[in-house]
Amino acid sequence: MDNQRNFILAAVLSLAVVFFWQMLVISPRIEAERAAAEAQAALEAQAQKTAQENGTAAAPSSDQPGVPATATQSGSAIIPGVTPEASQTAEAGRVEFKSEKLDGSINLKGARIDDLNLALYRQTVDPTSPEIRLLMPVNNEDAYFAEFGFSPNEQAGDLPGPSTIWTLVQGDVLTPDSPIVLQYVNDKGLQFQRQIELDGDYMFTVTDTVANTSATNVAIRPYGRIARYGNPDVAGIYVLHEGLVGAIGDQGLDEYDYDDIEEEKQVTKELATSGWLGITDKYWATALIPSGSFVAHYNYYTGVRPFYQSDYLGEPLAINAGSQITTTNRLFAGAKKVDIIDAYRDNLNIPLFDKIIDWGWFYWLTKPLFHVMNWIFQLVGNFGVAILGVTVLIKIFFFPLANKSYASMANMKKMQPEMTAIRERFADDKQAQQKELMALYKKEKINPAAGCWPVLIQIPVFFSLYKVIYVTIEMRHAPFFGWIHDLSAPDPTSFLNLFGLLPYDSPAFLAIIAVGIWPLIMGITMFIQMQMNPAPPDPTQQMIFKWMPVVFTFMLATFPAGLVIYWAWNNFLSILQQGAIMKRQGAKIELVDNLKAMFGKKKPESS
Repeated sequence: MDNQRNFILAAVLSLAVVFFWQMLVISPRIEAERAAAEAQAALEAQAQKTAQENGTAAAPSSDQPGVPATATQSGSAIIPGVTPEASQTAEAGRVEFKSEKLDGSINLKGARIDDLNLALYRQTVDPTSPEIRLLMPVNNEDAYFAEFGFSPNEQAGDLPGPSTIWTLVQGDVLTPDSPIVLQYVNDKGLQFQRQIELDGDYMFTVTDTVANTSATNVAIRPYGRIARYGNPDVAGIYVLHEGLVGAIGDQGLDEYDYDDIEEEKQVTKELATSGWLGITDKYWATALIPSGSFVAHYNYYTGVRPFYQSDYLGEPLAINAGSQITTTNRLFAGAKKVDIIDAYRDNLNIPLFDKIIDWGWFYWLTKPLFHVMNWIFQLVGNFGVAILGVTVLIKIFFFPLANKSYASMANMKKMQPEMTAIRERFADDKQAQQKELMALYKKEKINPAAGCWPVLIQIPVFFSLYKVIYVTIEMRHAPFFGWIHDLSAPDPTSFLNLFGLLPYDSPAFLAIIAVGIWPLIMGITMFIQMQMNPAPPDPTQQMIFKWMPVVFTFMLATFPAGLVIYWAWNNFLSILQQGAIMKRQGAKIELVDNLKAMFGKKKPESS
């Protein structure tokens, strides 16, 4: 029993660390992100209003420095930047793109994809709030864009780069049904034709055809880059990676947090023939998928405007005089929706692309858990109900093991008088006491550690479910019933707003005392489950187990509502299961006696 209690206490302390981190660090950051999103929405609405009043589009009118001209090197080739003089050149125009899931525009200067909104996702749960804006032009404080080009080569002339002015020669609006074609001819007789396609989800396909009309053989090196300015808002929690990410060849998954790459400045990978790289947020991401052989880099550049960059530089492509070559590369820019990401991985043969979603160390459990939950969601249409269903399935799966554990616990309770007698008889001889107890366990076929299994099983499931609810976009703004409009956010009710009767949410800095209805339900079910067991003989343990449900109630108040609903429902099912097994085994259920003792009507038997 001592080993069992020590294990439970260790597990509780481990979970407590996570809970307090969520409550004291993550919840304030979530509140800050929400406030920032509302502020950004207000700014964008005002900008749009001003643009309409002035009769102009709310598009930027100038460019800014991109990559320093000596920045990313591989051999003698470099990925080009923009000179200060070029930065003052006005835009050459824009080409609109639009689909069911995306809308935005492509800057004809550099053929840069730098204006992209996610049409299906809003900044808040309010369906009228602005769309999520993923990519922004370089003159924006939080500029974020992608571009493709060719590394400078004097022999080949002026090659397409950040300052190149492209001409639209085919198509008006880029849609899934109508690609566009851009054209550029340089001073050395190289003709570049770029076709840009957009599928029905979040993938751009960029096909460059280069014709050499000169009398000289040349070789050019394609590049692609994703650059992000400013200091991105991140959750800063260890269960979630946000920053630079990729998987290059068979070199495995790369994950560089923003502060990590700030220290390293640049990471260069080995030459590879397949892979992807980009920048990821919690729910959104951008990724380059090169073709052919390439060298990948992850960078951080300091200066007037520091920025982060994931880029690649392809191997030289030889173009003989009078011939042409074609190269195709892709850009993913959108929501990290599981089925879409998995389809790209399989259909386009992109290795490890599904890990752009941070499934974590428990990938083998977390992702299957999501798929089961999503399957139930497809049947019932509510992710909250899906969480309840997954909990039932988990209970059924572990039913034999849990039954064995609860049965052993019930037998332990029946043996409490004999165990207490042994402890009293050998109070001064711990070695003899332990020997007699082990003999009793063997005689009655009792496993003193069996009671640990329900807790041990629940811990990885808990963390996996926490991961699913926290990182998957399917849970974002997913409603349950009643007042729960977002399963990925904490229960908004508390006594501070009369449990939802008053029309405002509890302030984040009062989260430690703002306990919602679902955390209260969880606390009550946890209390009942613990009171079904006899009170431990040690007064300190009695106090810990008495107050544990109260502490957990306050801690879980800051956790996503979906996780609290899972825990409460799991407690309820455990109460039914444990009560049925104890009754079948003839073990006394101590709930009533413990409640009477708690209110001073009867002293519990500390056997």
